[in-house]
Amino acid sequence: MELLKEYFTPWIISNSIALLFLVASIRKPKLARFLFVLLFSWACWINYTTSHGSPGVYLEYATFTPFHLYKAFIKGWFKENVTLMVTAISFGQALIALGMMLSGRWVRLACMGAIIFFLAISPLGVGSGFPAPLISIVTVYFILKKDDLNYLWSKKGHAKF
Repeated sequence: MELLKEYFTPWIISNSIALLFLVASIRKPKLARFLFVLLFSWACWINYTTSHGSPGVYLEYATFTPFHLYKAFIKGWFKENVTLMVTAISFGQALIALGMMLSGRWVRLACMGAIIFFLAISPLGVGSGFPAPLISIVTVYFILKKDDLNYLWSKKGHAKF
């Protein structure tokens, strides 16, 4: 509870954004996909540059998780391989952003990647803005159910934001 008090402002911003994404996915799923393109592109850039410039900041996430296994992983193997691991994560985020722009199976794969990503960060608690990752999973579900999964720039169907 102490962490939530300390990080209340970023936590409330994360959850507010997640709720806005959710509303977008219900009303205008193409807009939600575009927002995920922006989010995952930004996250890719931030994670890649940070992991190469200040990799130690990722070790702070051990304080956020209430799960012993996550703490042990962060303080163990991850600590020795931060740059490698976060670089791989950033490339995955780039692939999710790219897939969200495309169509059909690529969007489905990007959505599955997003769901896996959000599940993986959920145990970080306040560090992931929890429950924002779970809200984001519901958002992805609505994209899969309501969007025509055509290219974002397509003029067919629901392409208008």
